[in-house]
Amino acid sequence: MSFLRVAAVAAISVMAPVLAWGQTVSPQALVLAYPDQLQGQDGQTLSWKDGFRQPLSDGVEKTFQEKLGNASLLDQLSLPYPKGPQTRPPGREEDPGRFRNTAFFDRMYGDCQKGETQKRLTTIQWVGGERLQATEVNGVARHLREIATELSRLPEPLKKFVSPSAGAFSCRAVKDTGKPSMHAYGAAIDINVKQADYWLWSGGAYRNRIPYEIVAVFERHGFIWGGKWGHFDTMHFEYRPEFFVAVEGAEKRP
Repeated sequence: MSFLRVAAVAAISVMAPVLAWGQTVSPQALVLAYPDQLQGQDGQTLSWKDGFRQPLSDGVEKTFQEKLGNASLLDQLSLPYPKGPQTRPPGREEDPGRFRNTAFFDRMYGDCQKGETQKRLTTIQWVGGERLQATEVNGVARHLREIATELSRLPEPLKKFVSPSAGAFSCRAVKDTGKPSMHAYGAAIDINVKQADYWLWSGGAYRNRIPYEIVAVFERHGFIWGGKWGHFDTMHFEYRPEFFVAVEGAEKRP
């Protein structure tokens, strides 16, 4: 069952419209997207089901680079993800999903440096029969199995873009920030690196070869794509369902 269908069945809300770049995603989207983990939010704090309360904001105005290095939860939501086919290349500082609050994801998936994430991993079979490790938390592994099934049904010429995979779980940091990658939580996958483009490999100009038919499969299951980042990484997909739910009160950014 796709993320979108699960969202509808669970009355998470209708799917979000494509928000303008000047808007932010409401923190309520976190509560709706991760119902197994989160209890609610009151505009100041996020309440976890185990009783932990996490501040939404650290009260600090930040530059783009500062958000990459030390994002609050509100920073994490400050760039909406544009769903659907791309109509233009993303701007240099349009990286929806790259601002990540490490404490949030460590608490949700575990810290791989402490061996916590590894206890929640399971094996999935990818397109072409490869065996990869992904987290069972939030149904990520289940979604990836369903994605693999759907991708296997695509026309044969498209399969070269997704297999062989460049990997799923990997206890590592993001190269330019030093912060944990979503791969470190078992909640991301890279498709065929030989068909991909990455901003650190290029001269800076945006480039993409991945057909949207592939991206659309991932998006239906709550995965965002690195090809919609100014700092593009077109092989990369990560589970970020908060960007695919609509809630009342998405605010204009000050």
